Amino acid sequence: MGTNSMDDMIIPFLEQANTVQLDSSTSIHKVDQGVTTIMFKIGGVECASCSTSIETVLQKLNGVVSITVSPLQGQAVVKYVSKLVSAKTIKDTIEAAGFKVTEFLEQDIVACRLKIKGMSCTSCSESIESSLSTVEGVKKAVVGLALEEAKINYDPNVTNTTQIIKAVVDAGFGADLIESENDANKVHVKIEGIVSPQDMATIKQSVEFLNGVNHVEMDTNEAVVIVSYDPDLTGPRSIISFIQDSNMGSGYQASLYIPEKQRDADRNQEIKTYRNQFFWSCLFSVPVFIFSMILPMTPPYGNWLSYKIHNMLTFGMILRWILCTPVQFLIGRRFYVGSYHALKRRSANMDVLVALGTNAAYFYSVYTLIKALLSDKFEGQDFFETSTMLVSFILLGKYLESKAKGKTSDALAKLIELAPDTACLLAVNDEGHVISETEISTSLIQRNDVLKIFPGSKFPVDGIVVDGQGYVNESMITGEATPVAKKSGDKVIGGTVNENGCLLIKATHVGSETALSQIVQIVEAAQLARAPVQKLADRISKFFVPAVVVAAVVTFLGWFIPGVAGIYPKTWIPKAMDEFELALQFAISVLVVACPCALGLATPTAVMVATGKGASQGVLIKGGNALEKAHKVNTVVFDKTGTLTVGKPEVVSAVLFSRISMEEFCNTAIAVEGNSEHPIAKAIVKHAKNLLPNDKTQPSNNSTAKDFQVHPGAGVECKLGNKTILIGNKKLMTSFNIHITPEAQNYFSENEKLARTCVLFSVDNKLAGAVAVTDPVKPEASRVISYLHSMNIKTIMVTGDNWSTARAIASEIGIEKVLAETDPLGKADKIKELQSKGLIVAMVGDGINDSPALVAANVGMAIGAGTDVAIEAADIVLIKSSLEDVITAIDLSKKTIFRIYLNYVWALGYNLLGVPVAAGILFPFTGVRLPPWLAGACMAASSVSVVCSSLLLQTYKKPFTYSR
Repeated sequence: MGTNSMDDMIIPFLEQANTVQLDSSTSIHKVDQGVTTIMFKIGGVECASCSTSIETVLQKLNGVVSITVSPLQGQAVVKYVSKLVSAKTIKDTIEAAGFKVTEFLEQDIVACRLKIKGMSCTSCSESIESSLSTVEGVKKAVVGLALEEAKINYDPNVTNTTQIIKAVVDAGFGADLIESENDANKVHVKIEGIVSPQDMATIKQSVEFLNGVNHVEMDTNEAVVIVSYDPDLTGPRSIISFIQDSNMGSGYQASLYIPEKQRDADRNQEIKTYRNQFFWSCLFSVPVFIFSMILPMTPPYGNWLSYKIHNMLTFGMILRWILCTPVQFLIGRRFYVGSYHALKRRSANMDVLVALGTNAAYFYSVYTLIKALLSDKFEGQDFFETSTMLVSFILLGKYLESKAKGKTSDALAKLIELAPDTACLLAVNDEGHVISETEISTSLIQRNDVLKIFPGSKFPVDGIVVDGQGYVNESMITGEATPVAKKSGDKVIGGTVNENGCLLIKATHVGSETALSQIVQIVEAAQLARAPVQKLADRISKFFVPAVVVAAVVTFLGWFIPGVAGIYPKTWIPKAMDEFELALQFAISVLVVACPCALGLATPTAVMVATGKGASQGVLIKGGNALEKAHKVNTVVFDKTGTLTVGKPEVVSAVLFSRISMEEFCNTAIAVEGNSEHPIAKAIVKHAKNLLPNDKTQPSNNSTAKDFQVHPGAGVECKLGNKTILIGNKKLMTSFNIHITPEAQNYFSENEKLARTCVLFSVDNKLAGAVAVTDPVKPEASRVISYLHSMNIKTIMVTGDNWSTARAIASEIGIEKVLAETDPLGKADKIKELQSKGLIVAMVGDGINDSPALVAANVGMAIGAGTDVAIEAADIVLIKSSLEDVITAIDLSKKTIFRIYLNYVWALGYNLLGVPVAAGILFPFTGVRLPPWLAGACMAASSVSVVCSSLLLQTYKKPFTYSR
């Protein structure tokens, strides 16, 4: 296929991965000795011939089982017998063939996710990551503070989830397994009729031999079998039927078991725990507060509290001590545990500050109680109310913080809930007639199942319509408000709504393969990823608590020593206090007013809300790093075909420049371009078929293209029978010394002025004809470009098309600069040139031919993902193919980074102002001081305020919406 704009010429073989499976004897050998899968990231893979070169050299290695090369993603996945050949040998072989291996990862590495309990600030998450990194076999560990989860990549041959959880527990935190390994293709089966443990073992052994089953686990307590499977070979329904129908002794009843959603259960349990602890604390602390602060001020109602039991020991002191002790040591036990583990790992967190403050108040109060018991002249004051109120306010803050953090994942929860719980499964006979209809759980759907979707129902999985027609509302996935017409052969996306008409669909993507599942996976990964701006909080957290402790000591000495020396007036000291007690109260206030939690939550909560909000509007942002980079963008580079244009080109004219007949010309186009999935190639084939009578479109003996060679950015060369065929642009024709006639040149010029792409055909080194292809510009393109200019963002178009056509389209939509006649790798070079000038570049492409450029850009935006949303090369995926979402992505990133900075200003400003006030800087001038219990309330409020600040991103609205 040749064209000035193939945009941009990665022809048939580049639009699919090439897979080579070696002979069966090698495969059998593999089973005997064990197989390893490894993925190589390879630079310099430009076309199908590159893929073939890599495959050829690797096939010669003894022990290589299969090779899958994907030029689109620049990677090769190789399965090999580790006892016969090493990964290094494979890497060296690829590089010896002239390709550079930039990265490789053994795909035997698996991942698990843990729910982490007990984290309070960034020092906690860093401690867990440090502890996990010491576990042998752990390759990577990421801990999300706001999400309270950890994702660990590890080698299952070296370690397991039990050892990983143990490492977290040893670090002083709780951990529960959320999911592990290939949970995406895993089914839980509840077994009834189990008599003994031997029955479970029998079932396990039998299921392991079932074709397509990868791994079987057992939960003997719940009588549940957990089966990991290959969805290409089997499915949950087949596994359940096998267990029920097989002869394994007495008949067992097997049914689908759906475990409770762990994340929701953990979140609800955490909220409930903090709420209950707060209520229990209030039960004791409120009476203590009344007995300390209210009744003594309201005689004669409080006189009974001053009744002396022995010497100066009063009834009120004993009562306050009795009520305070359970709060300090039972309800407040979590602070002791947290402090112990933090100090054990040589770090400090919020628990250390709280424990120091409450212990200072409590044990000094016990000291006053003992001294009052032994002395008949002592008139000291106890601070039992300080200890109890501190614990109560901090628990209240934790309760409110947990509820607020739960809301940061609301958008993600709504995405997960889009898929319906049940579906109508049809049983179809060989003649295609429906035999029966059965309502089944969505979890039991297998690939190629035929499902019936009623009007108003949601599609449970991705699939293809096999019968019926109607309109589908896809706004919940793509953001497209207008219902889309669907007929036989059209794709549908799981989670979307069938508005009218009864449709029969065949399931093509199930489980983790569906677009909805991929979106959820991307958002979950983004919420765990750390933004670079969070490094500020990480650096501060390392010395924050020690600095606060030092400040508290300095505060104590700064008030106690001058007080004893008589430097400040005695009138400053409240009644029933002395210099020591006043200094102690200031020191305790400093300890508890400082809040490291607010700093730690500033970034992750904002990223969680922003990524969830973006996903709900059709913009998938792959983590805080992408968010932070996007807000700095000052130059946007657009691909042309499928990005600025609709991507559905049509042939508007075809001319002949030789004695070749139109019939032969059309058959040549069909034979060559029929191999390609490119939109322009399809348009040429469609036009050629329309020009021929039906009886003239049958393939002939000479209609198979041979010796197919790709010329990136120019076109293709092949043999058709005994003729040499060239199809492509003027660059291709010139390189083969094909004479361009004046007639052809005029045809070119006329169509290029109309922003049309011209494709030339050459037969045996003679120009045979040409076609002109038009691809309409997207209706919103000019307004989007104009809006970007109003944001002071430069716009550039880069395309493989000719200069005339490119300039015409750029002029039509208002783009400032054009880079034309550029091949896919050349696009990446152009972006690097722009970056070398100090520009922050975003590349917007269709995610297929533009992969090198998407990777090279500071921010890669893949537009038009359809159901294939997991585009690896892009930082941001724009699902609904609308250019307006380029603006949405940049604007949302700016709003999010602003919110993060605002959170930091609030958190740092609060601490910078709160600590001096708590230290008594205002007391000499105004007489205002911050009691410890009020300082504790302020500390609790700061964390809640930061989370609520991040939640304001839920109100985000797009700045630009094109009216359709």
